[in-house]
Amino acid sequence: MKVSRRTLLSGAVTSAAISRRVRAQAPSDPTKVRGRPTRAVGQRAGSVTLQRHGRAGNSTGTPHEDLCGIITPSDLHFERHHGGVPEIDPSAYSLLIHGMVERPLVFTLADLKRFPSVSRIYFLECSGNLGRTAGPETRPGQLAGLTSTSEWTGVPLAALFREVGASAKATWFLAEGSDAAVMTRSVPVSKAYDDALIAYGQNGEPLRPEQGYPARLFLPGWEGNASVKWLRRIELSDRPFMTREETSKYTEPFANDTARIFSFLMDARSLITYPAYPVTLTPGWVEINGIAWTGSGRIARVDVSTDGGKTWTAAQLQEPVLPKAHTRFRRLWQWTGGTAVIMSRAVDETGYVQPMRAELLKLRGPGTTGYHLNPITGWVVQDDGRVIYKEEAWG
Repeated sequence: MKVSRRTLLSGAVTSAAISRRVRAQAPSDPTKVRGRPTRAVGQRAGSVTLQRHGRAGNSTGTPHEDLCGIITPSDLHFERHHGGVPEIDPSAYSLLIHGMVERPLVFTLADLKRFPSVSRIYFLECSGNLGRTAGPETRPGQLAGLTSTSEWTGVPLAALFREVGASAKATWFLAEGSDAAVMTRSVPVSKAYDDALIAYGQNGEPLRPEQGYPARLFLPGWEGNASVKWLRRIELSDRPFMTREETSKYTEPFANDTARIFSFLMDARSLITYPAYPVTLTPGWVEINGIAWTGSGRIARVDVSTDGGKTWTAAQLQEPVLPKAHTRFRRLWQWTGGTAVIMSRAVDETGYVQPMRAELLKLRGPGTTGYHLNPITGWVVQDDGRVIYKEEAWG
């Protein structure tokens, strides 16, 4: 079909007129006004109001439902401490390493930075990262916001152990913080020679105070409590120190009247971040997405169910899939109306499969503590499209 020149011109005039009307209706035309000058520190757009979720106790959660990718902005990284955030003068900071060593030494912050540094992308997670009393109006960041992924920069702890001449007979070390709680944890020396860091940088800048400034211990893939912040002392020994934070706390009772102690590893877990409360869907194609992570290396697969766990389909993993870091997953789903329950299940490279809540309770018992709970969780899409958290009983 041929189109006349007059018709084309008429269309062009119409398009131009529409364009003028759109610009006239806009609050302002940024092409007609000079923009603001540069600032010393970059800021988010005024319409972006990201903030962490407040939680009971001294903690805040990362708003996973508002983020993209795998790196958590430093100011949205979850926060957890037992005695408040100390103010430490970096020029007066020191780290003592002693005990079963040839040369007890004190390292200043400048000393630490003279060692060859490494930067690694890892997640950090509190072992109490589950909202056990979560109601229907619970967001992903309120349910499991005590995990975040950052690029951490520092010196491998193994380099410092070699510097002080750590004894071959030393099998444990004590990490002590300089906060008001004087946080202390026993850690196997083998972790130091594996991938432990003394971190002083996060996402390209110095640690934030609530993340342990000037320097902290960082144990990739292990429970956050053991990655002692505001680190001031390390003592090597041939036995664990049995501190409060690993005896009366951070120990899990089991259903057979035993208890698990030194349960450092964070098992595989996943979290759907969209759709979730308070999203309302309309019928059509929906991209279910979220994050998965494991302390045992890489995520190998994430399965997604849209029928409450009756059937599962593998989701697509978004690159990069890094060891001991959050991994994004996606699965396209056509919602045609009606009630649906969407869930995700993580599988890591060791073959470990994230358990259903009933499986977890069978092992732990109904009276289990809130540590190291990683059950499959779900969201209910109601008939009207509103999405709420799927509540489940613990008893």
